[in-house]
Amino acid sequence: MSAMWYKLVLFSFMLILIANVSEKQHIYQKDFHANGKLKSEGWVLSGVKTDYWKFYHSSGNLSEQGHYKKGQRQKYWYFYDQNSMPTKEGHYLNGKMTDWWLFYDSKGRINHKCQLNRGVKNGYCLKYTDEVLTSAEKYKNGKKIKEWFNFASFKRENKLSDLR
Repeated sequence: MSAMWYKLVLFSFMLILIANVSEKQHIYQKDFHANGKLKSEGWVLSGVKTDYWKFYHSSGNLSEQGHYKKGQRQKYWYFYDQNSMPTKEGHYLNGKMTDWWLFYDSKGRINHKCQLNRGVKNGYCLKYTDEVLTSAEKYKNGKKIKEWFNFASFKRENKLSDLR
C-alpha cells in the first residue's frame, strides 16, 4: 500500500466521522413514571423537544398534548385531568399562552374562554354556566376594565368581530 492511498483512506474516514458528529440527531423519546407507565413521548432534536409531544398522568391517562419548537410550546395544546376530561386548550406562541383559550368545568363543559397575550388576559373573557353565557369581561394587560351581565348591553358596547 502506498502512503498516498493510506492518507486518502484516513482523510475519508475523518470526514465521515466529522459529518456524523455534526449531524443533528432527531429521535423519538419515551420517558416513564416510577410505576413503569408512560410519562411522555415525543421528538427530540439535538437534545431539545420538537414536533408533537404527549404527556401522561401516572395512571396512564393522557394529561396534555401539543407541539414544541426549539424546546418551547407552540401551536395548539390540549390538557386533561386524571379522568381524561378536558381542563383547557389553546394556542401557544414561543412558550406563552396566546389568542383564545377554552377552560372546562369538571363535567367537560366550557365554563369560560379568554383572550390571552403572553399568558396574560388581554381582551375578552366569556363566562358560562351550564353552557349558557352568563357574563363577559374585558381585560387590558391582565387588568379587568369592564364587565357585562347581559348579552344585549355587551353587543351595544362592543364589536362582535373583536371576539374572533
